[in-house]
Amino acid sequence: MTGPEALTRTFDALPPARGRGFAQTWWGQAWLKALQDTALDGAQLKKGRRHAREGAVGAVSVRPGRITAVVRDRDGTAYRSDVLLQELGEQDWERFLDVATDSAGHIAALLDRDMPPHLVEDAAAAGVELLPGIGDLEPKCTCDAWDHCPHTAALCYEVGRLLDQDPFVLLLMRGRGERRVLDELQLRSVARANPPAAGRADDEDNAADPAGVRADETFAADGILPPLPAPPALPDGPGPAPALDTGTAPEGGPDAAALEFLAADAAARAHRMLAQALAPGHAGQPPEPVLTRGEDAVRMAASVPGPVIAARLAAGTERTRGDLDLAARAWRYGGAAGLAVLEEDFAPDEEQQTRAATALAAAWAAEPDRPRLRPSGPARWTVVGTGEQLRLGRDGNWWPFRKERGAWAPAGPGSPDPEQALAGASGEAD
Repeated sequence: MTGPEALTRTFDALPPARGRGFAQTWWGQAWLKALQDTALDGAQLKKGRRHAREGAVGAVSVRPGRITAVVRDRDGTAYRSDVLLQELGEQDWERFLDVATDSAGHIAALLDRDMPPHLVEDAAAAGVELLPGIGDLEPKCTCDAWDHCPHTAALCYEVGRLLDQDPFVLLLMRGRGERRVLDELQLRSVARANPPAAGRADDEDNAADPAGVRADETFAADGILPPLPAPPALPDGPGPAPALDTGTAPEGGPDAAALEFLAADAAARAHRMLAQALAPGHAGQPPEPVLTRGEDAVRMAASVPGPVIAARLAAGTERTRGDLDLAARAWRYGGAAGLAVLEEDFAPDEEQQTRAATALAAAWAAEPDRPRLRPSGPARWTVVGTGEQLRLGRDGNWWPFRKERGAWAPAGPGSPDPEQALAGASGEAD
């Protein structure tokens, strides 16, 4: 992938296209015409249409210069199919953006997911061919066909449906994603609406400086500015993770399953952060602490990612699977604070020891059967005659633990009250 924008969009597999054409828009039909003009064997195209209609094309990945999908034959054999399309050069993009900015209707149409014919015609007049022509769609497939095979043809037919929904798919194949295109169109529109002030070009010191706005004018306009729009509604949940498995393991590259898990994890964190940002009183909340690599691995393991990912997280943090399971349980009970109580040997200072002794003396005051606590370390007290233990954390909370297979395991969330902490032990091991 080339260019400053290394971008990939992955689209879920579309349902079978029974009883309908593969392209309804004029630009989608132009895409399919380029396929039909390029392919040398019409029988292969016919098989490709049948594959696409039957839903044999998997998730489609679109990136600059290439589209990719796994296509399955009727016997279930999977093939990785790619179709290459030449990216536009920097000068081509400059000319296209200038042409698009010439008409406000062009930008409005793009925002409305429409590709106006005049935009394509004006771009062609400026020497920029947006839509592919004969020979522009270069096939590559693991079935080793040298021309368009049923698999690459099926992929092209499926992309015709995607182009119907969003013409920015074509622009991405040509080298730039939607966000960058719209940002550059906005910059050009603003520049044309605010040309440099006349009479300033002769002054070299001032020629590069914008005229600016007087401060008193800015403050005076404050009362007439419209209010900010309401914040967006919180989605019900994070979106689905992209399907990255193309059926062929990359040579020396990242693992697709691991990338899918990381993408799903990032989406879940983003959703949680958005929920916090939209919650009342969020502005006064302190920022989240930055996690260490080990803490972040345990955080991910606490989401129960499955045995393969969990094994990789354990190896990456030099833990056994059993140690990682205990760490993940501690994280679910109390995040980084709960993990620290499990893995650190906390030695309270004199003042903290005094507060701890006072809290233990006051606990169970109304209980006739007060548990007998035996000190088992600087910040640990074992309940005599049981497999339970209380630990004092750096955060001042008390954390319950239970003996499991010869090791102390987290048994519940922390509490500032030692009696409440011990009573809240979950019995998770049972």
